[in-house]
Amino acid sequence: MTSTTLADDLIVRNARVWGETGTRDLAISEGIYIAPESLSNPDASEIDAAGCLCVPGFAEPHIHLDKVLLAESCPVNVSGNLDEAIEILGARKALYTREDIAARAAAIIQSAIAHGVTRIRTHIDIDTGCGLTAFDALCEVRDRYADLVELQIVAFPQKGIVGDPGVETLLREAMSRGANQIGGMPFNEAGPAESREHIEIGFAIAKDFGCDVDMHIDETDDPDARTLEMLCDATIRHGYQGRVTAGHTCALAAYPDDYANRVIDRVAEAGINIITNPGTNMMLQGRDDAHPKRRGITRVKELMDRGVNVAFGQDNLQDMFYPFGTDDPLELAFLLAHAAHMSGPDEIDAVFSMTNTNAARVLGATDYGTTAGCVGDLVILDARTPLEAIVRRSPQRTVIRRGRLIAKTEIQQTLKVTA
Repeated sequence: MTSTTLADDLIVRNARVWGETGTRDLAISEGIYIAPESLSNPDASEIDAAGCLCVPGFAEPHIHLDKVLLAESCPVNVSGNLDEAIEILGARKALYTREDIAARAAAIIQSAIAHGVTRIRTHIDIDTGCGLTAFDALCEVRDRYADLVELQIVAFPQKGIVGDPGVETLLREAMSRGANQIGGMPFNEAGPAESREHIEIGFAIAKDFGCDVDMHIDETDDPDARTLEMLCDATIRHGYQGRVTAGHTCALAAYPDDYANRVIDRVAEAGINIITNPGTNMMLQGRDDAHPKRRGITRVKELMDRGVNVAFGQDNLQDMFYPFGTDDPLELAFLLAHAAHMSGPDEIDAVFSMTNTNAARVLGATDYGTTAGCVGDLVILDARTPLEAIVRRSPQRTVIRRGRLIAKTEIQQTLKVTA
């Protein structure tokens, strides 16, 4: 990882820009893309992309940076299910310190940057047990890495709101101190009435602070879970179309087809973004199924067919929820393509779009792309097509943030073959 500053101007030659045909040059001046013909500085730095696939920075729309790397310091999740993971986490939170959380989060942010991630949205637990400890730690990390990555923080009440009296005050304090979005987990309440109240409190906070809503929704195999439909109703009722994200939505895959289709239409009407988390959801869901086992993945194809914006996130990483992961969007794309049966050329392109344009839309980015006026972020991949990028998942990547080279991974392979 490097933070070497290039000259004020940068030109990237022979870039194969995602979504375009052929290659072209890209120019960045003062951290912003400009038309290459407008760049007249003879001292501009140059990078030759050599026809490699270029993306305007990967976006990570759903991760829990306060929980990453806890696997080695916590008991093993013997059942492997969500409830036991939350129970183990509850005990570990008693030992939380800002220093520990910040160090773990920083390690994963550095890994994500090396993989080409330049924008991240993280959910941070806030409850009456751990208070704002994790939130304060991530605010510190956000400031420390501001030049390298855009970090959004979601105030996330995993233990509930109705069922955790006093947490609403903490959520409002977090918003007043710089949280970017309000989160939620309404299915974790005692019943449907409490779930609806949870959602309403979330929207009340969102309106008071003028922020978007990003909730964990129906992270369960239970076909009777109904908080996705509740979220759709609240989104439309509060006029929040296009400003709401629903993470996980695992129960959607367990619904009968007629009800699922009705809810998907409602999601499209509400303009809700959907985040699926292929690693964690495949690991946690379907545990109690006899064969055939459910995959735990929401109905990706059906949602996209209705025009719903779908992206994916790492979610958990090397913790009690999910012991694997490196926060590499290409690794997640590989997992999702398998889990969602997306293997046709158009489907592979759709999966790849979830690493960039779809995820950037979730993050509300209006400055994302490679056209003039967009933020000068870029990742150059060791591949020429989305399929090749997903198949190879090569660590050889060049990462540029606002025109600065911030990470470069090179590999050398020597193969000695004797006849």
